[in-house]
Amino acid sequence: MRAHASKLQPGSTFLGSQVARIIESKNPKYSPGQYVVGEFGWRTHTVSTGERLPNGFPGAWIIPDFPKDLPLSLALGILGMPGNTAYFGLLEICQPKPGETLIVTGAAGAVGSVVGQIGKIKGCHVIGVAGSEEKGKWLVDELGFDHFINYKTDDITKKIKEYAPNGIDCYFDNVGGEITSMILCHMNHFGRIAVCGGISGYNEKDIPKVTMIQYPVVINELKMEGFIVHRWLDRWFEGIEQNMKWIQEGKLKYRETVTEGFENMFKAFTDMLRGGNTGKAIVKL
Repeated sequence: MRAHASKLQPGSTFLGSQVARIIESKNPKYSPGQYVVGEFGWRTHTVSTGERLPNGFPGAWIIPDFPKDLPLSLALGILGMPGNTAYFGLLEICQPKPGETLIVTGAAGAVGSVVGQIGKIKGCHVIGVAGSEEKGKWLVDELGFDHFINYKTDDITKKIKEYAPNGIDCYFDNVGGEITSMILCHMNHFGRIAVCGGISGYNEKDIPKVTMIQYPVVINELKMEGFIVHRWLDRWFEGIEQNMKWIQEGKLKYRETVTEGFENMFKAFTDMLRGGNTGKAIVKL
């Protein structure tokens, strides 16, 4: 997160998405009482024009009608940016096929947990990598992942050979670092890698030393592509509608780690960076 925070000046509002209720509006596109999602940062009240931000993202999305049994907070997770990151990143870049093996790092997070489930929907053999046995139990027993690797305690190479004896076809990379270097050595010919993030180096003071990955990439002719989900803004509600349909069909499940109170925002944030959350980390005001 140092790379993101370094752009902020003292006194700036810290970054963050919110579900907010409109209490007053002079914009005909928005009405009091409507709920919206926006990049409003860490604050309790916001004045917004609703116009597009410099990155092209709308200033505020009007949340579509959710079934009454689904919380609006899902617009920050599986029915919002993280869910669309999983949907488009996996299906457009990895393009998984039935019978292929998919491995996901950061598998118990808001993005990774959805990636693995969509992989199962598409007929893949899915391996999740996360940092606790509790998270692994959730991935396998509740979400339907085929296998779990604990990167803190397991011999990763040994486990990959055991769980993917015929190699890996698709890799959804949320962490980077040494784990990614090990996984690339087990990719099949013409394997596809969607690079979503680099959790392993987010809080480093110095730029991490680069591990040589060219050999497996070249020898196995791998396709490795980084992406930002805003690429699919013109299809945004396609992802939300499909993920909602899968939730209603019982094919997609979710979990939120909810912290109560604005005063606990910083603690919730640092807990997330330490891997303390399962699913989407939410602060409820």
